[in-house]
Amino acid sequence: MATIKKAAAKKPAAKKPAAAKPAAKKPAAKKPAAAKPAAKKPAAKKPAAAKPAAKKPVVKKPVAAKPADKKPAVKKPAAAKPTVKKPAAKAAEKQKAAVSDNVKYRNLFDAFAQGKLPFNQGYIVSSFFKETSAYSIFEIVSYAAVKEIFPASNGLTFVTGGKKLYVLVEPDTYHNKPVEPVSRSKTDMEYIPQRFSELETLIAKNQTRIMVAKEPVETFGSFTILEPKGINFSIVFYELPEIFDTLKNFFQEVLNRQRKIPEADAKKAAKLITDTIINTMSSKGEYE
Repeated sequence: MATIKKAAAKKPAAKKPAAAKPAAKKPAAKKPAAAKPAAKKPAAKKPAAAKPAAKKPVVKKPVAAKPADKKPAVKKPAAAKPTVKKPAAKAAEKQKAAVSDNVKYRNLFDAFAQGKLPFNQGYIVSSFFKETSAYSIFEIVSYAAVKEIFPASNGLTFVTGGKKLYVLVEPDTYHNKPVEPVSRSKTDMEYIPQRFSELETLIAKNQTRIMVAKEPVETFGSFTILEPKGINFSIVFYELPEIFDTLKNFFQEVLNRQRKIPEADAKKAAKLITDTIINTMSSKGEYE
C-alpha cells in the first residue's frame, strides 16, 4: 500500500511550466520591426512634397524679364542725347579756346600741340617752295565741322570734308613753261591737278606768272596736311570777322617779300586769290 502512495507524489512533474517558455516567444513581437519600414515610407514622401515647393521659385524667375524691358528705355536716351550733344559742346569749347586770345592765325602744328586748332571752321595755307628757284605752289584748304584731328606719319589728318584751292607761281626762268601743270613733275614738286584752261593767270612786271585755280578741288571724308620742311610753312587762319582781309594781306606780303613779285602785282594777285576763296570756299557749314 505504501508503494502506491509514492507514485502519487509524481505530481511535481508538472514541469509543464517549462512549456510556458514558448509563451516567451511573444517577444516575437518583432512585428514592430515591420512597423519600421512603415515609418520610412512617410519619410520618403516628405521630400517628395518638398521638391514641388522648390520648383515654385523657378517659375517666379520670369520676373527677371522686367529688366529686359528697361534696356530699350536706356538705349533710347543713349542714342539721342549724349551722342549728339557732347561732340557739339566739345567742338564749341575748342573753337572758343582757339580764338579766345584774338590771334588771327598760327602755325598749324604749333596750334595742334597747344590744343588751339579750330574745329568748327577754318582755313589752312601751306607752301611748297623750291630752294633753287622762285617756283612755288600754295595750297589753301577750307574746312568745317571737324570730327577729329590726329597725327599721321607725315602730317595731321582732319576727319571732315574740305575744299582745296591751288595757286602756282612760275618765274620767268622756268624751263617747262609750255607744259600743262597737270603734266609736270610730282617728284620735283611742280605738279598741280589743273590745266591752263582751269587757271586765272596774272603776269607781273618781272614776267612771273601767278596762276590761281578757278575752282577748288573737293575732298571727302578726310584730308591730311603735310608737315612742312625747310623754308615751307602751314598756317591755320581763324574764322574771325576780318578773316578775308587777313588772308589778302598775308598773300600780298608773302608774294612780295618771299617770292620777289613787285608790290603792285603782289597786291593784285592777293586780291584775286582772296576773291576766289570768298566766291568758292566760304566756310558756312557746307560739310555739316
